[in-house]
Amino acid sequence: MSTIYPLTEEMLNDTHYLQEHIYANLQQHYYWSKSFSSSFYIAQAKQGFIAVTDCFEGEEILLPEIQKAYALLHLEKLHKSRKAKKSIRNNSLTLEVDTNIVEISQHLSRAYTNNWLTPKYAKMLEDTLGQDENFSVMTAYIESEGEIVAGEIGYAIGETYTSLSGFSLKSRHAQNYGTAQLILLGEYLQAKGFLLWNLGETTMSYKMALGAEIYSRQAFLEEWFEASQRPAIIKTSL
Repeated sequence: MSTIYPLTEEMLNDTHYLQEHIYANLQQHYYWSKSFSSSFYIAQAKQGFIAVTDCFEGEEILLPEIQKAYALLHLEKLHKSRKAKKSIRNNSLTLEVDTNIVEISQHLSRAYTNNWLTPKYAKMLEDTLGQDENFSVMTAYIESEGEIVAGEIGYAIGETYTSLSGFSLKSRHAQNYGTAQLILLGEYLQAKGFLLWNLGETTMSYKMALGAEIYSRQAFLEEWFEASQRPAIIKTSL
């Protein structure tokens, strides 16, 4: 089993250290931190990490991951299946985009037995609101008959959007609302002017069905920094 090394905010702000000791080390992808501060979270997100949680010796810790490969969607390549478009049309589905972190995180907890997006993590996301003009947490979800049936939590940085975790329910007609929510979110991001959708890990086929492609860490980072360092499309008030 490989060692998981600590990650600090000082490391995240040291470009040389990141390049030489983290980005170049393809044998290592997870790091750990006891910090659930908004500044640490924003710093690791801006450097291309995607953080989850785990428990070690009875204490919840943050596990920022600089992945070996990423599912990355250039939004002009968004693919909309006929089935999904028909579902959206027939069910008159519309997308809500806001910062409804508490409710969407509760849906995630009900959807997954081992949900890494814990109440402590959700509180950390809430704490980021309004802290950085180029970092905005977003929730995106759809409703049917007054009930939220699919949604997710993610964040926008510059002209990029990163999905963290999502859920979907099926109706009595076995309608998969998850794909509809993703299509509507992709259309929303396109309309706003986003360039890249970071879908994270690469093993789930639905991401490729949306039009995502697999990028190596280095190729991803080149695209990421170019787009994420541009002026924010979505801003939270400071």
